[in-house]
Amino acid sequence: MAISRRKLHDMDELREAIKACAERLDRHRRPNQKIGEQNTKIMLIEPLLQALGWDLYDPEEVNREYRRRGADNPVDYALLLLRTPRLFVEAKGIGENIDDPRWANQTISYAAVAGVEWVALTDGAQWRIYNAHAPVPAEEKLFRSVDIVQDPDGAVEILDLLSKENMRENRIQELWQGYFVDRQIHSVLIELFTGTEPPADLVNLVAKRTERLSKDEVRASLIRARATFDFPLPALGSTVPGSPAVRARGEQPNVESATEPSASALVVTQTPAHVTDPAPPAPQTGPQKPRRSQVNAAERALKLPDLLRLGRIRPGPLTARYDGRTWQAQLADDGAITFNGALCPSLSKAGEAVKIASRGPDIPQSIAATDGWDFWSTKDATTGETVKLKEARRRAAHNVDPSR
Repeated sequence: MAISRRKLHDMDELREAIKACAERLDRHRRPNQKIGEQNTKIMLIEPLLQALGWDLYDPEEVNREYRRRGADNPVDYALLLLRTPRLFVEAKGIGENIDDPRWANQTISYAAVAGVEWVALTDGAQWRIYNAHAPVPAEEKLFRSVDIVQDPDGAVEILDLLSKENMRENRIQELWQGYFVDRQIHSVLIELFTGTEPPADLVNLVAKRTERLSKDEVRASLIRARATFDFPLPALGSTVPGSPAVRARGEQPNVESATEPSASALVVTQTPAHVTDPAPPAPQTGPQKPRRSQVNAAERALKLPDLLRLGRIRPGPLTARYDGRTWQAQLADDGAITFNGALCPSLSKAGEAVKIASRGPDIPQSIAATDGWDFWSTKDATTGETVKLKEARRRAAHNVDPSR
């Protein structure tokens, strides 16, 4: 997991604040119940801002109901450095629908006018971070998203980007630069391996490296091929390719997992066309399980029929949350997947079908591209809990008992 070089006690304070807020959510959140924006701010948002190093009692640092001009609609929080707004935080009460695009769009638009690059939208549970200045459509300005209940470890990593220290050193911008480039490259790479006619220059390049194969053989193989491209998030203490180096400050870093890939790692896995699962670098917007190490070869070798045969999952409904709705696909006993009555060649294609059904056929490929294993959830037949299929596969590959 990528962790900044903030002092260990600061990170521990943030971790404890996230844990306390998650416990408050468990006590107070009820289906179809709204707690109110002011209560949400006091219970869930301000404790985290304080743990991130912002002085809640200094209006030159945390300015509530901020207006650039007197006639403007206020932003809930402007976080300032040297009396200059660096981050807007827009709050919604628990139970409000933050998937409604108008909330993010209006704050992003105001931030762009005010010269503020970063925006956070939160209901206390979900936090979404946007780059208001990114030269892309509004729906692609989302940089990171996390749920503090579903993914507390990820919340520490992501929310720490908004700490006073990290905003002062602009580390979030360094990560964004790499992510922005990776996302565009990912979109192009996925388009090269979608089962359509490969570009002639790609065929020629591969043919030059495989002298014993004809161009027709290379072309046919590329049409059959599918690839998964992974762009691991670099540690904040490392240099993001294409961005300035991070200055050393002599502070003790948190120890990273030994399984974490290096900042420059690019993992490419090619699989037969009938089991394609492209994994985009785009941020997830739904609830996430706590993050684990990179998917390994043993996990990738397992397919849906294997999980069914091993008894880790059972035929029946697969569910996913997208655009504020719950979607359902059906898993047959032979591993076939159907969505809206249509057979889907893979989990990823079923996820893409959901996004197209939600947003229309003109959705950009960079958004439609889906990691199906992480998109769909089902019940773990061993424990009875609902988990991502990626987690079910991990448990099956390693024969994991999550209760231990």
